[in-house]
Amino acid sequence: METTGKATRIRLFDFKSPQMRAFHMSWFAFFLCFFAWFGIAPLMKVVRDELDLTREQIGWCIIGSVAVTVLARLVIGWLCDRIGPRLAYTWMLILGSIPVMTIGLASDFTSFLLFRVAIGVIGASFVITQYHTSIMFAPNCVGTANATTAGWGNLGGGVTQLVMPLVFAGFVGILGFSEAVSWRASMFVAGVLCALTGVAYYFLTQDTPEGNFAELRAAGKLPEKKQAAGAFLEACKDYRVWALFVIYGACFGIELTINNVAALYFVDYFDYFQTMDPLKAVGVAGSIAGLFGLMNIFARTTGGIFGDKFGNKWGLSGRVKWLFITLFCEGIALMIFSQMNVLTLAIPTLIIFSLFVQMSEGATFSVVPFINKKALGAVAGIVGAGGNAGAVAAGFLFKAEGISWPTALFILGVIVTCVSFVTFTVRFSHASEAEVRAETEKAKADRRVPGEPEPAGAPA
Repeated sequence: METTGKATRIRLFDFKSPQMRAFHMSWFAFFLCFFAWFGIAPLMKVVRDELDLTREQIGWCIIGSVAVTVLARLVIGWLCDRIGPRLAYTWMLILGSIPVMTIGLASDFTSFLLFRVAIGVIGASFVITQYHTSIMFAPNCVGTANATTAGWGNLGGGVTQLVMPLVFAGFVGILGFSEAVSWRASMFVAGVLCALTGVAYYFLTQDTPEGNFAELRAAGKLPEKKQAAGAFLEACKDYRVWALFVIYGACFGIELTINNVAALYFVDYFDYFQTMDPLKAVGVAGSIAGLFGLMNIFARTTGGIFGDKFGNKWGLSGRVKWLFITLFCEGIALMIFSQMNVLTLAIPTLIIFSLFVQMSEGATFSVVPFINKKALGAVAGIVGAGGNAGAVAAGFLFKAEGISWPTALFILGVIVTCVSFVTFTVRFSHASEAEVRAETEKAKADRRVPGEPEPAGAPA
């Protein structure tokens, strides 16, 4: 959608302007959603032992946690175009917190799987985050804004690997709860935080720089809700959207998969953990796995920053070329990581692999806002769903009895490397290039104070 008053710079310590309030609230909300979404992953050894889960059942849990998000992201993108990101996020956080808090009611594989599937709905929060920042920031810095809010949100996947074992240990060691009660109590805490953030989102943000959707529609400044359906169909007809769907599956889909399997992967495939006390093994493996997610503090932002730099210098085609570079390197790094069997070599390789995964994600969403501005929510939803579709497909490799997890990772590395060449199908017309240049100049002119010189350098 087209809006005016977009920010041309990212001022991290500005908490008053609607653009930066949306920036900070959207990344924090996504952080908590990601934290809750994968909060159970570092505790799966405890859950596996208590519920007596088989490898195949764990595989189904991995698939279930991300499968429902494919549909949820398609729906939430359409919903953002209709009711706006403020209300969409509020209800997502409040309703999504319910299965997070109540997963403790699970007593067997079937009930645990159903709760795991229900929790996966909050993964659609990513689409709202990208939608909200896309309509708040101008083309010269929207890639950086999208990548930073998403990256800091994805950071929740790393933090939860570190924090949830500590919360669990606190319930066991300090409060004296049993392990069975403690993993349930840990998830309840995560759910409460999500619900409280949902309330805060309603009161602290607005949909656009100009106001909320309801107000803008009443003033005739925004198309009616019924036009959102047509915009969704228009997005579905654009082959570039589906190319980015596949591309995002090859980067964010891989991140989701690693978040689900990393802690168990290290425990099961590295000798270092075999003689360790089980409770200590959960904490140490979670800490190592957390390094993968913690790279989001800067890696995804880096992908977005360079996406903007390539775009400012070489246009929209420059953004696509940067996307190819990051995705190709990701595939190579994943193949190398899969062959590591010594912990001291596996950890730095994991970090390098993580760097390219998350830069690829940032690079993807430095391209997404320029595909179809009239159907921004639909495009973001479809591409975002591709990430989860990729994770679902990858999940079947980890469920198969005849394929070891290192082999599964190597196969994924080969697939990612091949998918990187799909980026060359994403093309833009000369008219689109000119339109983006004009919009950037207009946004800068609108935001400039009379008499103030043009700011030099990249947005900061």
